[in-house]
Amino acid sequence: MRASRLVSLLLLLQTRGRMTAAELSEALEVSVRTVYRDVESLGAAGVPVYAERGPAGGYRLLDGYRTRLTGLTAGEAEALFLAGVPGPAAELGLGSVLANAELKLRAALPTDLADRGGRIRQRFHLDAPSWFREPEPTPHLAALAGAVWEDRRIRVRYRRWQQPRDVTRTLDPLGVVLKAGRWYLVAAAAGQVRTYRVGAILDLTVLDEPADRPAGFDLAVSWQEHTERYERGVYRAEARVRMTEAALAQTVHLFPPAMSRAARDAAGAPDADGWLVTTVPIESVRHGHVELLKLGAQVEVLAPAELRERLAGTAHALAALYPPTVAGEALVAAATEDSAAAGDARGGPGATLGPPRPSVRR
Repeated sequence: MRASRLVSLLLLLQTRGRMTAAELSEALEVSVRTVYRDVESLGAAGVPVYAERGPAGGYRLLDGYRTRLTGLTAGEAEALFLAGVPGPAAELGLGSVLANAELKLRAALPTDLADRGGRIRQRFHLDAPSWFREPEPTPHLAALAGAVWEDRRIRVRYRRWQQPRDVTRTLDPLGVVLKAGRWYLVAAAAGQVRTYRVGAILDLTVLDEPADRPAGFDLAVSWQEHTERYERGVYRAEARVRMTEAALAQTVHLFPPAMSRAARDAAGAPDADGWLVTTVPIESVRHGHVELLKLGAQVEVLAPAELRERLAGTAHALAALYPPTVAGEALVAAATEDSAAAGDARGGPGATLGPPRPSVRR
């Protein structure tokens, strides 16, 4: 502990220049008396540290005394500082480790590269969670990360979406992944590599047994295969629809990427009124109902019949709640004209998603 503290004291003086005993005491979380002793120890070891007296005094290193990290380009130094992700590191229990590593890097770099690293941190910031989503509690994440690092087998009680809800599994942890603000565990179970949401782990016990890690396992490759397999498998049905060009353009903003991409790829040529026919992948009738409602009156479901009937029921219920009025129709017409003028011809962000133009039913 003392050796580590001496190194930290030295690096603080290298990166920050002059510091008082009180400032060092606060940074190192030790008493001022301990700082005095540590400074004396550094001097006895040949480190050129000296004290400046007076109101602006403090401890500092002899000018030019610096350990340099050679062979690092400006771009490489910038990339290292940009890679710092304090939020996720803190969740993994590595917040102080990352801070110390960054401190050592800044101390070892020449002044110009260290300054560039500081500029990177002030100009780029990573915010991993998605919009409008509360952070998911992950009380077992740090223990799980330790088991992954030490290759220890674990026993977890896990809550899944199907019955029985709570299950107990013995797993060989292979890695953890942060995806859109949520943590996932990649682990081997019964000879197969599976994925578990860390927030759904109710209890975790690290066992005194080595984990069985498959030879040649690559976490990044495994995760990529999992996400592609998930996206292919989650959409078990499809809806045949007709929609406006504006609605098709808006699917990029309103649908998940796989749904929007498939809808645009399958789209036919628009008719004279700007309507086209396409196929949209859906997880289920219920899922398709929720997603297609986002497009309002600019989409019509042709099949399956169950989805069409469900949307019709919603439309009739809404019409009963909001009967048409002269003033209301005028407002809709005005909003449609204003929005159409603001949007581009292919339905950009300003394009309307209001009632479609009259068209001939197919």
